[in-house]
Amino acid sequence: MDESSGVGVLDKAVAILTALEAGPATLASLVASTGLSRPTAHRLAVALERHRLVSRDGDGRFVLGPRCAELAAAAGEDRLIGVALPILAKLRDTTGESAQLYRRDGDARVCIAAAEIPFGLRNTVPVGARLPLTAGSAAQVLLAWEPAQRIQRFLVGAAFTAQTLARVRRQGWAASVAERQPGVASVSAPVRSASGRVLAAVSVSGPIERLTRNPGRLHAAAVLRAADAISRALRQEA
Repeated sequence: MDESSGVGVLDKAVAILTALEAGPATLASLVASTGLSRPTAHRLAVALERHRLVSRDGDGRFVLGPRCAELAAAAGEDRLIGVALPILAKLRDTTGESAQLYRRDGDARVCIAAAEIPFGLRNTVPVGARLPLTAGSAAQVLLAWEPAQRIQRFLVGAAFTAQTLARVRRQGWAASVAERQPGVASVSAPVRSASGRVLAAVSVSGPIERLTRNPGRLHAAAVLRAADAISRALRQEA
């Protein structure tokens, strides 16, 4: 099907953004994937960079810029929250622990939805709370699949290491024990777009007395099911 809008420069700019959805790209790879001439690809990529729709990574490659994330958040946040809330409630009821949904916002993570247990000792994270990307299982999930150059700057002073993030990528989930807050443990897993990009992190958290020092053994399977359910529901809505 012809997806051309009839506005040539717009179609070419969209072709560049679409190519960058797959990850960082050099000018040569942009030319190869879009079929644009080298001068045209360079001119449009630089113009998109001025509007923050395109940026550069540490190696000078083109990547999707911060404005894309801002627009995606504005367009998708209500839908993500609406899809996630009943699944978070089910996760809370299954595990008996508080459940949260985090999204990355610059150098922090923000709790955008939560389902709290109604009584007993619990870990309460208010919706809207901004937490660091240097501690906690949700932070590990939100960073683990980022390019190595972006990860590196967060590892200085972080409560986890590059080896920790490699393990998260292998097993598909993260756990933490007293990383961000003494006495609290958590387990998290990624919510993904249809292209595989990490959109958010689903977590359960609670006192170490209940989650133990091996919280993944107790709750990783349930958290993975919840994250997968949110990811599938988002794709179906789309």
